[in-house]
Amino acid sequence: MDIKWDALGQVFVISLAVSVIVVAVFSLGALALAARQSARQSAQERGTGAGGLAAAVLCFTACAAVVLYGIYLIVPQFH
Repeated sequence: MDIKWDALGQVFVISLAVSVIVVAVFSLGALALAARQSARQSAQERGTGAGGLAAAVLCFTACAAVVLYGIYLIVPQFH
């Protein structure tokens, strides 16, 4: 049995990097939702918070796309 350590290291580094990026993007989405709620409750800033909602939807969609792509790569019936 021969283990390809280079390939294993590449998988580890890429998995770690993608995990950190997905968590950061999801956190930005949650922050955008909080900013939207704050903008809607603020009496001084009479905005609707549409920008925060759009940013949150974009962030959550990106996270969902990465997760679905990972599932696509794992499940051989999808190929």
